[in-house]
Amino acid sequence: MGSLRIYNREQILSYTNIRPGEIKLGEKVQVVENIKELAFSSSKFVLLGLPEDVGVQANFGITGSRTAWEDALRALLNIQSTEKLRGDEIAVLGHIDFTDEIGRARALDAGKEDELESLRNIVNEIDSETEQVIKAIYAAGKIPLVVGGGHNNAYPILKAFSESFKRPVNTINIDAHSDFRAIEGRHSGNGFSYAFKEGFLGKYSMIGLHENYNSRTIIDQFHSQPERFRYVFFEDFIRETTSHSRAFQHALDFTDGLCGLEIDLDSISGVLTSAMSPTGFTTEQVRDMIAQTVTRQLFYLHIAEGASRLDDGRESKLTGKVIAYLLSDFIKAQE
Repeated sequence: MGSLRIYNREQILSYTNIRPGEIKLGEKVQVVENIKELAFSSSKFVLLGLPEDVGVQANFGITGSRTAWEDALRALLNIQSTEKLRGDEIAVLGHIDFTDEIGRARALDAGKEDELESLRNIVNEIDSETEQVIKAIYAAGKIPLVVGGGHNNAYPILKAFSESFKRPVNTINIDAHSDFRAIEGRHSGNGFSYAFKEGFLGKYSMIGLHENYNSRTIIDQFHSQPERFRYVFFEDFIRETTSHSRAFQHALDFTDGLCGLEIDLDSISGVLTSAMSPTGFTTEQVRDMIAQTVTRQLFYLHIAEGASRLDDGRESKLTGKVIAYLLSDFIKAQE
């Protein structure tokens, strides 16, 4: 079973390039000896890594999303400490170690029905382990900053969020895909449909869906309940019927109340993911949308699907830095 690996000061500093005359976030972030200490930390945000790709494997995707966490952490810790982002507003908790789950998953063939079922049962285990840690972060009164991992982790985050506040909660998802696929066993393509079916997800706003990769069945379902679902296709921005800024403001208005922010990195053109796309938002456009959250209190950030290395051999040294920019923008807007 996965276990939480809590980082100490020495581990944090090992990722930090200390230079004379400079102060990096790694020198300022807070650490704890155990998860219960979060309640006594003065930090507002808690950073957690979910280095896994079992949900992607269970969705017939290209694995590798387990690789983004460490590079993202290193990039974040080497940001300069400034008046706008000091570092002590963040507690770096650590990551959940899914080595056992990944090992068992790799021995399974998703092309065989019985092994696919076993694979998706492993995703259930990851759900449970993630949910418990996220609940502990909420119990401490903190805002989780979660770096995945596959987008399957939206489900345990939403479940923990909803059960902590004892009501359905809302979310905004910047994504090329709705991840609202059939209830057929857990994987990276149905985290939101499971959360909705089980009453954890209230209103769901999607920004940047690609017309070519979202089925008519799912879109018809959204049309049937306009009070619960809103979406904007990326092609609407190409046609100039709206702008990303206007669409995001509408999403903020629609999801008023308890709400979190999901960012699937496949929404950004050229970022390495299982479903990497040659077209999509620029990093600057996503950063601009995050900056708009300064007008609203959001209750979590989840950045999913990024990879530094995919198991088909592709690599990118930029993925961790992209994630660090998005994390820092969210903290600045929400601080």
